[in-house]
Amino acid sequence: MRNALHDIDRASILHPQTDPGALEREGPLVIESGEGVFITDSSGQSYLEGMSSLWCASLGFNHPRLARAAEEQIRRLGTYHTFNRRSNPACIEVAERLLAISPMPDGKVIFANSGSEAVDTMIKLAWLYHSGRGQPRKRKIISRDKAFHGSTVLGATLSGLPHMRGAFAWPGGDVLFAAAPHHYRGAREGESPEQFAARLVDDVETLIENEGAETIAAMIVEPVMGAGGVIIPPEGYFPRLAALLRRHDILLLSDEVICGFGRTGQWFGCQSLGFVPDMMSVAKALSSGYQPIGAAVLSAAVQEAVSGEASRLGVLGHGFTYAGHPVTSAVALETLRIYEEIDLLVRVNRLAPRFAGHIRALADHPLVGNARSLGLIGAVELVEDKATRRPFGAGINPGPRTVELAMRHGLILRSLGDVVAICPPLVITGEELDSLFARLARALSDLQAELAANPKRPELRDS
Repeated sequence: MRNALHDIDRASILHPQTDPGALEREGPLVIESGEGVFITDSSGQSYLEGMSSLWCASLGFNHPRLARAAEEQIRRLGTYHTFNRRSNPACIEVAERLLAISPMPDGKVIFANSGSEAVDTMIKLAWLYHSGRGQPRKRKIISRDKAFHGSTVLGATLSGLPHMRGAFAWPGGDVLFAAAPHHYRGAREGESPEQFAARLVDDVETLIENEGAETIAAMIVEPVMGAGGVIIPPEGYFPRLAALLRRHDILLLSDEVICGFGRTGQWFGCQSLGFVPDMMSVAKALSSGYQPIGAAVLSAAVQEAVSGEASRLGVLGHGFTYAGHPVTSAVALETLRIYEEIDLLVRVNRLAPRFAGHIRALADHPLVGNARSLGLIGAVELVEDKATRRPFGAGINPGPRTVELAMRHGLILRSLGDVVAICPPLVITGEELDSLFARLARALSDLQAELAANPKRPELRDS
């Protein structure tokens, strides 16, 4: 539905992660309000939001306590900074609570404003850590194919997605890439998940030996790879990888921006997948997406080395004006309190089998090659031929089309190529979860009917 807001938007805003041509032709979807797990657009159409906005709105879209927390903090202290030994009560309490639930309770927190900034912070501190230990040559970073680590120049350089790197990656950025742990797409014929995991870790060891461990500072990983296709690694992959990196004195950095705060059934994805990182980045669900806030959590060993080197230099030469901002911190603090009060982990683990059951049911659909989930994050991977796992040909875009069809049934999802991602708010009820998957099943049936009725499938071409 076109109106004045649509026209002003098209004339005024360059949208991120958007095809500008499609925006010009079709205009934006303007969201005006939210209620629980539902949102409403400017035409009055309601949608069940199956992606938590962008993987972050764990508490839904209009929680009154978060609104009150922001208002009360603005009335008390609307802004201040954390440079030069300044602080505020809200950010102090957030740090305390964050450490208490983290796998590094004796470490420290450094705040940022987003996941991208938190990732940048981890990389810079990894370099400072090694420099302070007399190893300034340890600068290279290992990432993985299909990784997403943010939209800054460094985040783009670390990311293993072509549309993110493209013209944006820093040339000669000393970033090395290992394979994504995607057994469905990456395993050799007859290779078990355990064998696949062992081979991928062996390949990382070969990469380290070829480059020289004395030149590698860290490896950054998402426990579950989000934007790359909701890739869940085989059991044993991360414990093997962590042990390998320890042997070579290479830091392990966990990007928990999507996985953090209960999404996978534990507070953090690294806990669900069996490893303890040296640092981790958090954002998104830290405030349920209500305020822009991020942080890096450092282990005791890392923070001691970083603090020692910063003191020797006279200052920690890193930080952001709004890091530890009192209003964003107040909202994050209230978010963490609510998580505790609603027994978030119990809630997620109670719903996870129901979620997984729906995912397994979708695996039987003729267009679904692979369906996967962990906690309350999952995906279906669409294929043209189920038996051979053959993907759809160039120019055919079943993922975006499924998302478009789902919207007709009042459901918001996200396409990641031929993968459709599912990441609902963690406060979703069992009945709402059933409705989500019923709507997705109808969208897949619509897609199947279109494919059967239109051999050339012109309407599936990306618009």
